[in-house]
This record gives sequence, structure tokens and C-alpha cells, in this order.
Amino acid sequence: MPAPARAAKPIPPETLARLKAAAGPAGFLDDPADIAPHCVSWRDDWQGVTPLVLRPATTAEVSRIVAICAETGTPIVPQGGNTGVTGAGQPHADGSEVILSTSRLKRVRAIDTDNDTVTVEAGVVLADIQRTAAEHDRLFPLSLGAEGSCQIGGNISTNAGGNQVLRYGNTRSLVLGLEVVLADGQIWDGLRGLRKDNTGYDMKQLFIGAEGTLGIITAAVLRLLPRPSAIETAWLGIASPEKAVALLGHMKRSLGEQISAFELMRRQIIDFLLAGMPGHEDPLQVRHPWYVLVEVGGQGAPGALAEPFAAALTEAMEAGLVDDAVIASSLAQAKRFWKMREDFAQAQQAAGGILSHDVSVPVSRIVEFLGRADAALLEAYPGIRLNAFGHVGDGNLHYNPARPLDWEHARFRAEKANINRIVHDIIASLGGSISAEHGIGRQRLEENERYKSPVELALIRSIKRSLDPKNIMNPGKAIRI
Repeated sequence: MPAPARAAKPIPPETLARLKAAAGPAGFLDDPADIAPHCVSWRDDWQGVTPLVLRPATTAEVSRIVAICAETGTPIVPQGGNTGVTGAGQPHADGSEVILSTSRLKRVRAIDTDNDTVTVEAGVVLADIQRTAAEHDRLFPLSLGAEGSCQIGGNISTNAGGNQVLRYGNTRSLVLGLEVVLADGQIWDGLRGLRKDNTGYDMKQLFIGAEGTLGIITAAVLRLLPRPSAIETAWLGIASPEKAVALLGHMKRSLGEQISAFELMRRQIIDFLLAGMPGHEDPLQVRHPWYVLVEVGGQGAPGALAEPFAAALTEAMEAGLVDDAVIASSLAQAKRFWKMREDFAQAQQAAGGILSHDVSVPVSRIVEFLGRADAALLEAYPGIRLNAFGHVGDGNLHYNPARPLDWEHARFRAEKANINRIVHDIIASLGGSISAEHGIGRQRLEENERYKSPVELALIRSIKRSLDPKNIMNPGKAIRI
């Protein structure tokens, strides 16, 4: 069993003074107005209190700060772009923690086109890494809605997924090496751009997805790939999730690993988008119960995939898997399709009364999950609006039911625990995960302890105690000890 919650203590003024000196004059924020944006999440209302935000500009400064925190027992909340949704990046409300922001660790240290790698510091924004890769005719394939503001250190710490996991894998698959400041202030230099290294435990894997609970990632060596020169994108209207799964199999057989994205969307999320986000238009003239956004990419002349892509879709329509389709005729149209997908999170905020579930199951169980979850929620809450979308190609769905229209928001929120239990019990029975790409943070902490086995929880706690014996690294997030 986890130990009782630690007794929070105010941070002594002399400790705060030492931390400011270690960060340097430009390396901290102590004015409440400057601190405030770092203490609240961009959605889901996670808030906290801290007396100090530290903004080191070098790994050495991070090391000095962490060493002081280790000596004094001062807890640290590592924070990247502050785009997370589970409360992992916000302090608790007791004011006993400092925030360490990586926003000034923003150098691209090296790019090696022969080795197809780029070495970047933790505060580099994801979109800037994508642009740097493109400037060298390479692709960094991690892509998600917050890419204009999220930072790579946070992406690595949460093992971010995104839209192209089907082809390229999640963040874990794209990291070759890490530099990490450990919980005692030591620096582990694991910045090796190797694809093969069989010299013992793969230490970097411990920090990927650890949500800052084991150490602070300060830099990374990332894989680059050939930049696709032939890309085709289509928006499809389909009848059901069964058809979507069958369509995915058909497209894989037809086009193999050229499929880079395969997004499934229920009509409800399109309605939320069109109502709450001006500037979008329905790509198809007829409403459909479900939609798929599919993209393929490869090498060759632009347009080289147009004929095989169209042929595969024609065969799918003849087989009854697709009811309607529009293939993007230009890059601008393809970007409009993807902009719709990227704006789903904001569309849901505009709609209000959403309960989010970031879940995954084997692709073969997606239809069963949706059928069982829909039926269970409709039975328990007649009038609930079923809302789902996600990366069905890798089994990850965002299953986010919305309140019945005649319910107040507060009444629906009061049912959060019961709705979560209904959805997550079904996920567990199908061998799935209650957090596919968002992480655990504070949001799923108790639920994760419910669904993980005692053996697995004990292993996780033993790692945490070994690497962070004083429990100063993001305490109370991801795992309790």
C-alpha cells in the first residue's frame, strides 16, 4: 500500500534565495502575476500554488537547482509547455513545491543528416523541431494538436502519441538518447545516437513516460526519417466502426506501411466543431454517422500515390466499406482536413459538459468496446451524447461523452466517477489501457492503482524509491509511494 501523503511544509526563505541565486537573475519568477500562468492547466481546471518558478537556461543550472532541492527536501514540479491534461505539470495547492520550467532550454545542439538524428534541448517547441527537420529534407513525425506550444521534454516525459503513431510509433520509438538531471542533481549523459546498444539496461526508457517523477530531461537525441515527397489525404463518410476497422485492414493490404494516419470520428464531434469553432466547413455534403481521415505518404514524385490511393478507395466503396469520399486536391485542402481534427479539443471546450477518456484496446476489440460502452452509458444516462474520435489505427480512442442537453453541467460532473468506472471497467475487461497517450498525472492516479496488478505497482514504486529516495521529483503524480 502507498504511504500516507507527505506533510507539506512551507519552503524556507533561505532555500528560495539559494534557488534564485542558482538560476541567475533572469532564471526565476516570483511575482504572483508572472507565476499564475504556470499554476493552471490550459484545460480541465488543474490549479496549484507555488512561491517560485525557476527557468534555468543550461543543464548545469538545472543540476545546481536540483542539488539544492535534494539537500533541503524541496519538491520540484518539472514543466514544459504546460499543455498536459492530467494535472502532472501543475503544483499542488499547498505551496510547498517549486516549478522548474524548461522553457529556456531551447537550443538545437546538433543535426546529423548522415545518422538521421537531431539533438535538442528539452524546451524546444515541437513545431520548431519539425521545421528544423524539414529544412534538412527530413521528417520528425511526432504530430499533435498542441505542437505549436508543447515542448519536446514534455512530449518525452509523457510519451506523447499523436496522429502518426500507426506508421512511426509514439515518442518512445523516436528517442535514441537522453540527458537527464537525476533527483540528487547528478547529470546522466545518455546522448548517444545509436540504434543498437546492447550493453545493459536501456536507462532512457525509464524516463520516457515517467512524467518527471524520476528526473528532469534536459536534452534528447531524436530519430529523423526521410521526408515523404508523395502524400495523399482523404475524408471519408462511413456507416459504423465495424466498417472502419475493415477499411483499415483493406488499406493496409493495398498500401502497406505507406498509411501514416487513420483517424476515426463520430458525427457528434463534427457537430461540436461546426457549432463552436467558426471557419470550418463540413467536407461532405451528406451527413454520415462516422468519418475516417486517412493519409498515406511515401517517396517519389508528388502525385505518385494518387492512382494507387484512389484505386484502394474505389475498391473499398465497391465493397461497401465507404459510403462517401473526398480526396484532397491540394495541400491547402489537406491542411483544412487536419485543422478540423486538431481543433477537436477546443470544440469540446466550447460545447461544455464533456468527460474525457483517453483509452486504448487492441484494434480487434475497438468495435466491441464502442458497442459495450455506448450501451452501458445510454442505459445509465438516457440522453447522454456519445462522442468519440481517435487514432483507431493504433487502437487509441478519445471516448468523451457529453452531458444530456437537459442537464446542468454541475449535475453531469457529479457523475464523473461513475461514468469513469463504467468506461474503464470495460476497457480493463478487454485488456486495454485507461491512458493511451495522456499519462496518469493526478487525474488517473487512483484509477491506475485500481487496474494495475499489485506486482506491477510494487515494481514501479521500487524504481521510484531507488531513483528518487526523498520523493522530491513531481510527488503525488503518476505513482504514490
